[in-house]
Amino acid sequence: MRNWLVLLCPCAVGVALHLWLLLSCPGGPGRHPAGPLAFFPQWKLKHYDVIVGVLSARHNHELRGVIRDTWFKHLKQHPALSQRVLVKFIIGAHGCAVPVEDREDPYSCKLLNISNPVLNQEIEAFSLPEDVPSVLSEDRIVSVNFRVLYPIVITSLGVFYEADGVGFQRNITVKLYQAEHEEALFSARFSPPSCGVQVNRLWYKPVEQFILPESFEGTIVWESQDLQGLVSRNLHKVMVNDGGGVFRVITQAGEGSLPHELTEGVEGIAGGFIYTIQEGDALLKSLHTRPERFTSHIKNLEKEDALLKEESSTYDDIAFVDVIDTYRNVPAKLLNFYRCFRLNWAVDRTGKWQELEYPSPAYPAFACGSGYVISKDIVQWLASNSERLKTYQGEDVSMGIWMAAVGPKRYQDSLWLCEKTCESGMLSSPQYSPQELSELWRLKELCGDPCRCEER
Repeated sequence: MRNWLVLLCPCAVGVALHLWLLLSCPGGPGRHPAGPLAFFPQWKLKHYDVIVGVLSARHNHELRGVIRDTWFKHLKQHPALSQRVLVKFIIGAHGCAVPVEDREDPYSCKLLNISNPVLNQEIEAFSLPEDVPSVLSEDRIVSVNFRVLYPIVITSLGVFYEADGVGFQRNITVKLYQAEHEEALFSARFSPPSCGVQVNRLWYKPVEQFILPESFEGTIVWESQDLQGLVSRNLHKVMVNDGGGVFRVITQAGEGSLPHELTEGVEGIAGGFIYTIQEGDALLKSLHTRPERFTSHIKNLEKEDALLKEESSTYDDIAFVDVIDTYRNVPAKLLNFYRCFRLNWAVDRTGKWQELEYPSPAYPAFACGSGYVISKDIVQWLASNSERLKTYQGEDVSMGIWMAAVGPKRYQDSLWLCEKTCESGMLSSPQYSPQELSELWRLKELCGDPCRCEER
């Protein structure tokens, strides 16, 4: 008989036929493990035909409750299925120690590290040290990527150029692009009759002003209209003034960098921009009250740990995995879950599903995160390679990329729905609220059809 593992997401699932569980390590939220299985509650040594793993965020108590009161309850009360199927909610053992307001984005656990912000004045983003000479490079197109961590307004774009008493003698265009957009937000053109204003070793021209919000990802491109190259330097030879941490330069070799083919020209700095920090009073207030937020947040995490421990003890259906429970770590949660068994979708560059690790413009074929089933041999392969597999932005696309190396047979069932839609006999449908799930189950039990039920 063929063995399987299934994954569902509202909370997301994994199923394995005839999978032997050899797990018997106690553990719980917030603890430090003595071994790789120490986060799992006591699992009885027993043979199961099907194992269902439901990826669930720590705070989703209500959703877990609805699942326990609907199909999970039905399963446990069924005389045959209750002996053949095991269900576990997969939850990160650690909550993020950084309050949401103090993170770089709500989907990660990275601290928004702003200190001593430069307020109420214009700031030059880049400058050349005095001991660095200005020489022409061979590059006619140079670009740099950056991420805004707190709202700013760019007031001017600039280029490096030493006039040497003869005036500005070049034709150069500078453009600012938003990530994944082909049309520039704004631009400045420098020429001998219209060269702007010289400040230190840069020439600046004003641009139309837009507020660049938190999490804005942009690229500045300098392009020479002449046959000569640009005056440019690599990032390590340029001084960056980030205003106290309100933006970050993203390098191609750095963490979370955009794939090389998405950048234009050669990576480097051939000028700069002048900017101001917006909402300065709100920023100062936020920084001033940060210690209080951290204190309150840690107390809330301790309460959450206690509630999860009690929930796990009460229902005995939670598998704690050794990861910080954030959306960006969902693929890591999945891999940790697999380890414990011992055994042409477009790529988004921004937003919740931002992908900065996978360079291609489209993903390999993958099952949508609503749910999928995999066989035992695939579980074994994932478990044995879990330390070497790279994680990407979501557990569903990560699975597709990992499976591209294996080339499994794929079967598609139209009743595994990828959008919030109701169909008779559906196996999975995402994005329902706890109240909606309860109502769907009520209608299903009442007349067998959750979508078209005329109450009798």
